[in-house]
Amino acid sequence: MESQDPAVAEAVKASGESNLEKATARAKETLDQLMNVSLNIAVTGKTGSGKSTFINEFRGLDEDEDGAARTGITETTMEVTMYEHPTMPNVKIWDLPGIGSPTFKANKYLKDVKFHTYDFFIIISSERFTENDVMLAKEIKKQKKNFYFVRSKIDNDIRAEERKKGFDEQNVLCKIRKDCLKNLEELGDPNIFLISSFDLEKYDFEKLQNILTEELPDHKRSALLQAWPVCSADSLEKKIKMFQGVIWAASLASAGIAVIPVPGLSAACDASMVILFFTKCYYAFGLDDRSLKRLSEKVNKPLLEHVAKSKFVSAVKEKALTRLQVSAALATLATVEYFASLLPGVGSAAAAGISFGTTYCLLKQGLNELADIARKIREEAELDTLCSN
Repeated sequence: MESQDPAVAEAVKASGESNLEKATARAKETLDQLMNVSLNIAVTGKTGSGKSTFINEFRGLDEDEDGAARTGITETTMEVTMYEHPTMPNVKIWDLPGIGSPTFKANKYLKDVKFHTYDFFIIISSERFTENDVMLAKEIKKQKKNFYFVRSKIDNDIRAEERKKGFDEQNVLCKIRKDCLKNLEELGDPNIFLISSFDLEKYDFEKLQNILTEELPDHKRSALLQAWPVCSADSLEKKIKMFQGVIWAASLASAGIAVIPVPGLSAACDASMVILFFTKCYYAFGLDDRSLKRLSEKVNKPLLEHVAKSKFVSAVKEKALTRLQVSAALATLATVEYFASLLPGVGSAAAAGISFGTTYCLLKQGLNELADIARKIREEAELDTLCSN
C-alpha cells in the first residue's frame, strides 16, 4: 500500500474523514459553501426609517449609482424588491414595505412578503419602534426565524444633542437604547443595534455583524462575512481568518484531483481555483476600485499605492491573462504530477502531495499579501484611529 504524503495525511485528519477520497468530497463541499451558498436578508421598516440607505451602504453603493435602492422621504418601497450584492450575487437583500402600509396589511404581512424566502429579518426604525414592529417580531419568532432591531440615523440624534450643555455621547446612546427597549418590553430584552448608515465604523454595526455570525448556520456564515462591509480592524481579521480556514479545502481538492492520471488536469483545476479564491479575497477585503474610491473620498486620502504594487491584485484584475500565466506556471508541476502518478506503489501519493503543497503555499502567500495590503490601507486611512476617538 502506498504511503500518504504527511501534509496530505494531516489535512485528511483535520477534515474529520477517514481517507483522501472522503476528505476530498468534504473539501469540495466546504469550497462550494464559500463560493456559492445563498443568503437572503429581509430589511423592513416604515417610510423614512433609512432602509434603502442601509441597503445601499451594505452593498457599497452610493444612492445615485446604477442598481442602488431608491431613497427619499416619501414611500419608495411599495412592493418587495430584491437587490443582489454587487460582488456576491448569491447574497440578496430584500427591501420590504413597512408593516401596516396600505398595500401590506399587518394581519397578513408575512404571507404577502413570502416569509420563507428569508434567512433572517432586520427591522429598522429611525425613531421609536411601534406595535406593528412588535407584532411582526412575534410572528417571526413563532416561525422560528431570527429578527434584529436596528435603530438608524444615530448620527442625526448625536448632532441634535451635541449642541446642548453637558452633552455626553454615551449618555445619549444609553437614553436612545432604553427608549427603544421600553417600546419593545413585550419581547423581553431583545438586542437593539444603534447604527449610522453613513458611518458604519461607529456605534453597533460591528456588534450586529458579530451576533449574526454567531447565530447563522455555519454554511451561511461565510456568505455573510464575504458580503459584510469592512467596518473595523476586527471585522477585517474575521474575513482573513475565514479564508485562512478554507485554504486546506482548496489544497485538498487539488490533491484529490492530482491522483487522477490525466495530463494537465490538476494544473487547469488549480489555476481556476486559485484565481477564484483570490477574487473572493479581493472583493471581501475591499480592494476593488469602487471600494477604494469610496474610501478615499471619505477620508480624503489617496489609498491606491499598495494595491498598484501587488502582483496578486494585478492577477485578479487581469483574469484572462492570469489564467494563462497560472496555468503556464503549473504546467511543469502537472508533468511532474502525471509521471509521479504512474509510478507503481507511490505514484498517486506523490502526485497528491505535490499538488497539495503547491496549491497550499500559493494560496497562503497570496492571502497573506492581500490581507497585508488591506491592513495597510486601513492604517493609512486612519479609520481605526477615528473610531477610537
